[in-house]
Amino acid sequence: MQTTNDRPELQEAAQEFVDAGFGGLELRVHDARGEWVGTAGIRELSSDEKPPVDGLCRVGSVTKTFVSTVVLQLVAEGKLELDGRVADHLPRFELDPRITVRMLLNHTTGLFNYTGEYFPDGTVVPGLPATGKDWADNRLRGYAPQELVEFALSKPARFEPGAEWSYANTNYTIAALLIEAVTGRTFAEELERRILKPLDLTSTLEPGDRTDIPGPHSHGYFRYQDGDDWQVVDVTEQNPSLLFAAGSMLSTTRDLQVFMSALQSGKLLPAELLAEMRTPEPKSGPLNYGLGLFAQDTGSETIYHHNGSAPGGYGALMFSNTDGTKTLTAAITMADADVDLLQIFPPALDRLVKAVF
Repeated sequence: MQTTNDRPELQEAAQEFVDAGFGGLELRVHDARGEWVGTAGIRELSSDEKPPVDGLCRVGSVTKTFVSTVVLQLVAEGKLELDGRVADHLPRFELDPRITVRMLLNHTTGLFNYTGEYFPDGTVVPGLPATGKDWADNRLRGYAPQELVEFALSKPARFEPGAEWSYANTNYTIAALLIEAVTGRTFAEELERRILKPLDLTSTLEPGDRTDIPGPHSHGYFRYQDGDDWQVVDVTEQNPSLLFAAGSMLSTTRDLQVFMSALQSGKLLPAELLAEMRTPEPKSGPLNYGLGLFAQDTGSETIYHHNGSAPGGYGALMFSNTDGTKTLTAAITMADADVDLLQIFPPALDRLVKAVF
């Protein structure tokens, strides 16, 4: 595909993120008109340098789509059953025997979310330090995956397996440990062998407890309240092991584009399992969450996506149409603006998605 630079509507949509209060945005769009790549905002607060065109980014929960893809490949190979019991493969955790592989991937296990539970009535049950001053002060601390799971299992389940829907990072950390138990290799090794190497995703990695970003990147910032004062800290260095396999990966807009296009065009999964991945769990309601993918009706077509954010400083977008011929991927950084992300993000994202799809 040829790179085109005559898409002012895309540059405007990217700039809207910065105008709303984000620090920088790297945007990549593939469609019938070719490829468009652009940036808006700044690379770091101390400079007016633009974000790198294909810099590495902490992609957060985009990681879950990669994990689900590997699990479904193991299902295709007969090494796992989608409705089989997880406890049979991970006896050390003494999981509820009703929990299935499908429940992990579609968030219906009911297991406590180790980064904290937020209930509709405003009740919050704290988890491991994942937000505010607690996270900022502990952001370089490393966690073992087993430690994350054992912490979650020490808390009461949110509901009975299969009874309701609730997004929980715990599910995908367990899914990665399931991959390791079935294959005898680490999740990082299976990711490399099954997805990264075949697709030549040379800038994507599961970093373990590595705290730096090994390549060109923008800086991410975190604003939090400390007593009566507000603090802004550079959180470019942080330990991603807090979200092992649930939000830990690093990637670029180019690699995410290649992955999402390959996934939706059927290059990574058999048709019947791709259909399972795309089928929303009814209990997820209007969120339309399948097995590591959200489905969204634009009015003219159905698109699939999974976006993500690290605990502080970074976010990523990954969208595709049904056959992978039209994709939107982006890397987002926060700066020092006093903004409410829950207020500014949805409208900016909606305008961007409409500009592309």
